[in-house]
Amino acid sequence: MTNKALRLPAVIERTALSRSSIYRLVQLGRFPAPVKLSERASAWREAEINQWLASRQPKAEAA
Repeated sequence: MTNKALRLPAVIERTALSRSSIYRLVQLGRFPAPVKLSERASAWREAEINQWLASRQPKAEAA
């Protein structure tokens, strides 16, 4: 897994969610929380975002 940090614009682009939707889902515990990089900067772990996106994909039906 990668340890790359994604800033908010990259998370918005990858998830197609708005800023307010991301923070609302974080508050509800349904989206990965950001980590503090400094006093004024936060980012999301790329692996956690990828995992969240994978969990949103519909499961393929077994034939």
